Amino acid sequence: MKKIHFIRFTAITLCLLAGIQAKSQQSAEADVIRKIFNEALTSYEAYHNLEWLCKNTAGRICGRPEAAEAVEFTRQLMNKMKLDSVWLQPIMVKSWDRGEKEVARIVSEKFGTIAVPSCALGWSVGTGDPGLSARVVEVKSLDELKSKSGNEIEGRIVFFNQPMKQTNLDTFTSYGETVWQRTDGPVEAGKLGAIGCVIRSMSIEIDDFPHTGITRYADDVKPIPAIAISTKAAEMLSDYLTVDSNLYFFFRTTCLAGPDVPSFNVIGEIRGSAFPNEIITIGGHLDAWDIAEGANDDGGGCIQSIEVLRLLQAAGIRPLHTIRAVMFMDEEVAQRGGQMYAKEAAAKGEKHIAALESDRGVFQPKALTVTGNPGQMKKLAEWQPLFDPYDIKLISGGGGADVGPLKKIYPKILLMGIIPEDQRYFKLHHAASDTFEQVDRREMQMGAAGIAALVYLYDKFGL
Repeated sequence: MKKIHFIRFTAITLCLLAGIQAKSQQSAEADVIRKIFNEALTSYEAYHNLEWLCKNTAGRICGRPEAAEAVEFTRQLMNKMKLDSVWLQPIMVKSWDRGEKEVARIVSEKFGTIAVPSCALGWSVGTGDPGLSARVVEVKSLDELKSKSGNEIEGRIVFFNQPMKQTNLDTFTSYGETVWQRTDGPVEAGKLGAIGCVIRSMSIEIDDFPHTGITRYADDVKPIPAIAISTKAAEMLSDYLTVDSNLYFFFRTTCLAGPDVPSFNVIGEIRGSAFPNEIITIGGHLDAWDIAEGANDDGGGCIQSIEVLRLLQAAGIRPLHTIRAVMFMDEEVAQRGGQMYAKEAAAKGEKHIAALESDRGVFQPKALTVTGNPGQMKKLAEWQPLFDPYDIKLISGGGGADVGPLKKIYPKILLMGIIPEDQRYFKLHHAASDTFEQVDRREMQMGAAGIAALVYLYDKFGL
């Protein structure tokens, strides 16, 4: 009987000791994470770096001199941090020039001539010097367009006017439901004989900022000029059409595509002390549309990625695995930067174990995401108490356009992500309003610290 009691006592004691040890370990990790957040929240370094990037390389769409300046700035920035390695990864990117300032106006016998804010869609063909004028056919869905006869569309300008749905709490859902107008609308209208396209800007707000973005053509369909008009102008044009169906729309663009030109991804890394050949990538895309400073899309994501390395350095953390910050080029157009990064990784025989992309703006972080299996997600949940003080959830999800190609080469790679508050994002996305002044330093730094904390835990404990 005494032996049985002794065994029970020993088992209970071991359980208690294990529990105390686990709590002690979690307390130690909480201290490290608190140190990371304290450094982030008291530092202005990343914020000033973002300001320089926005104010000195605005309009850094791939192939432009501003993009080359951004490459050099981020290369020098990481060199000054005395990382273990900093290098440029060559890629060839498409080039395109917007040309002269766009002109667009409604021409109506009932309402007169009204100028409207506009911008050419990325990689649209231009109208040429005389401009383009025609009657307008308004549609609010692809099915509505396809229901039109050729006689209704031929020789006209198609006006795509499906608003982003205001009642969706997740604005990325609203964007996903409507962005087809910009990406595919011009080619679908061209199939039916339209001579031009006017697109309602992909914005959650009603304002006077037109939003650009890539449009795609098809080899077997003659490309037609395409512009976006502000949401306020779209509302006005739609209202006017109900009264004057014979009104004309005029626009003039001189944009022109050019040849492929050289550019670079910018890469900096801290080599792992135990597993230097196993790589964790953190990145954002350096290119931004030519009408914008690109503070939230995605200058902030790039600066956050560099800041993660700085925060690890400041906390005295020497990672076990190699941690890389990558400034991807060409996400907005053809994602050649992400594709080249994955291609070269495979060619070099590198082992990539995790990748995180910050490309949803740098607002207050709501969640960090991981695309893990059930066992990994269970372990991730054990880390949640460490993030509770910062009101950041750990949930399923992750990935992005630039880290996605890695998944094809490394099926077991852990894709991660960050989800900031998103209610303001599509007010600024691809518009001239996406400026440095729209970024709150503390929100951006909270996101950087959250990423750094997740990377620290994954590097040390794995999933």
